[in-house]
Amino acid sequence: MFKENRRNTSTDTLIGAGTVAEGKMTSEANLRIEGEFHGEIACKGAVIIGEQGVAHSNISAQDVTLAGKVYGDIATTGRLIITSSGQLTGNMMTNHLIIQEGGMINGSCLMEQPANEAKPSSPHEKESATAAGKQDSKNANEERSRSKQAV
Repeated sequence: MFKENRRNTSTDTLIGAGTVAEGKMTSEANLRIEGEFHGEIACKGAVIIGEQGVAHSNISAQDVTLAGKVYGDIATTGRLIITSSGQLTGNMMTNHLIIQEGGMINGSCLMEQPANEAKPSSPHEKESATAAGKQDSKNANEERSRSKQAV
């Protein structure tokens, strides 16, 4: 008689100011830290560390916005944004990086484009890439001809 409408809605998780949490956090939704967290964070959504937030954690997430402090490594499949008040002491691995003036990083950075982003997407970019490849081949052939003549 009544249809059961089930939606897969996700609820964001908040660690509020004045709260200290410890352990392993796994989340399908977004996570916001305004307090303090010690442990591992694995999030399929976005992680936001607020201005007063502190995480002594290795963080793995789709996107991370850092306005507070993180002591640990960050790995994102999307983008990492470090705001003017954000501080990262650790390494990062991300596809897209935005650092606002005043943002601080003490660690190393590894950036790799996903395979589907590395290829030209528009016809104009494809033509440019093809023309550049042809020019490189022409230059290489000319170089070989010159070296043969020199011998």
